[in-house]
Amino acid sequence: MGATSPDSGDLILVEPARPESQVAVVTINRPDALNALTRPMMVSLAAAFRRLDADDGVAAVVLTGRGRSFCSGVDLKAAEEAFKGDVNDPAANPVAQMELCRKPIVGAVAGFAVTAGFEIALACDLLVAGRSAKFLDTHAKFGIFPSWGLSQKLSRFIGPNRAREVSLTCMPITAEMAQKWGLVNHIVEDSQVLSKAIEVAEAIARNNYNLVILYKSVINDGLQLDMKHARALEKERAVNFYNGMTKEQFADMQRFVQGRGSTSKL
Repeated sequence: MGATSPDSGDLILVEPARPESQVAVVTINRPDALNALTRPMMVSLAAAFRRLDADDGVAAVVLTGRGRSFCSGVDLKAAEEAFKGDVNDPAANPVAQMELCRKPIVGAVAGFAVTAGFEIALACDLLVAGRSAKFLDTHAKFGIFPSWGLSQKLSRFIGPNRAREVSLTCMPITAEMAQKWGLVNHIVEDSQVLSKAIEVAEAIARNNYNLVILYKSVINDGLQLDMKHARALEKERAVNFYNGMTKEQFADMQRFVQGRGSTSKL
């Protein structure tokens, strides 16, 4: 998909989007350490998502890991550098930057997504998992306090009782369990994970660029609210959207719908 971004670093690779696909691919590239994250890698990964968010040529992003692990978490040999004083530093927090990224993020998970790697997976908007995928929270095992959202997000995805068991017993979630519980969108063979994730991202990229960004935003922002206030948020943004449209934009919309022929009434 093009040359690797020269300033992304050898351990975080960014393949820029081709004009015909508008999908960028970010790879965690430390397979000999199961893609464990050092602080420089965290900073580089966060910076990659900031750049991709600002790039108008990117409509969607795929995040993957090279080798037999998606991401095995933070490298505990460098734990003090990674954690102490840095948990509030957004520049070193890839999850925070992923959450701020307006472009949809499709995670391609083969092998292990452990602790911080699990949190990074949960920051994706959609997940494609290989049959070998295992999601594992080891905060309790190693005495690490969660700071990238796992203690709050997981219960909202799979329910509080399941989340407590997963986190307090360090029970792995298999790909099949993850799909059954609503964590994963697709399960494929490990060799097909990246291609399937790119396929999903390209399907997103073929749609209206601005509406996809706005739609992702209203879904994710609404999830922070109760249903009454989430519906009010949708209505408010819809009013602002349509009030901001010009006559030319409405005419373009009608021409597009008419061009779809038999599907124009859908």
